Amino acid sequence: MTTTNFLRGVGMGIAVGAAVGAMVPTRRKRAKRSSAARAIKAVTDVMDNLSDAMGL
Repeated sequence: MTTTNFLRGVGMGIAVGAAVGAMVPTRRKRAKRSSAARAIKAVTDVMDNLSDAMGL
């Protein structure tokens, strides 16, 4: 193994690791955010309906 091949392997490993690391958490965060956004919207709608029903 030469130094050039070793450095190429390290560079490729870092690039692939960074790409996978950037892709995996992003999907999970989007799913959580969309669920949280839906929950917040639902709570807001319920509070608005209650406010209107109470006349506030």
